[in-house]
Amino acid sequence: MNLHKVFVYGTLKRGEPNHNWFSKDSIGHYRLICEAKTVDKYPLIIGTEYNIPFLLYSPGNGTNVRGELYEVDDAVFRNLDALEDHPNFYVREEREVLSLDDNRKITTWIYFIKDFKENLLKQTSYESYSSEGPHGLKYVTRYLRETTSNYKMKVLNAVKS
Repeated sequence: MNLHKVFVYGTLKRGEPNHNWFSKDSIGHYRLICEAKTVDKYPLIIGTEYNIPFLLYSPGNGTNVRGELYEVDDAVFRNLDALEDHPNFYVREEREVLSLDDNRKITTWIYFIKDFKENLLKQTSYESYSSEGPHGLKYVTRYLRETTSNYKMKVLNAVKS
């Protein structure tokens, strides 16, 4: 069994709408390691009419983003890749995060939007995300959206360059 570290900053965190993707199937292993923040600064924005959190790959812009670091096996990793539509939409890359428990640097996978419209960099950037946050932009879960192809096209058109 291969184990991977993955840093999540949005709807996959505990208490958020997509956290169940860690245990989507009866098989698979996942374990919360710690809360962490990115070593490099990135813009974490909330975009589209569905209020989706996006981590834009623009190192040095934004803030040190806070989230959770998990250990996952191959089965859970495949589920996360499916949710994030890697590598077609989000692209996951290895980067360093800093454990908030003991300040150690840990190399982990992070899902980024790499090909995005430049105007997204002008949006408000957040240090952390919660669907119920003070921003008032509640995440719209997939089952509440329109037909799959229609909402995917709207998201692509709003984000991708």
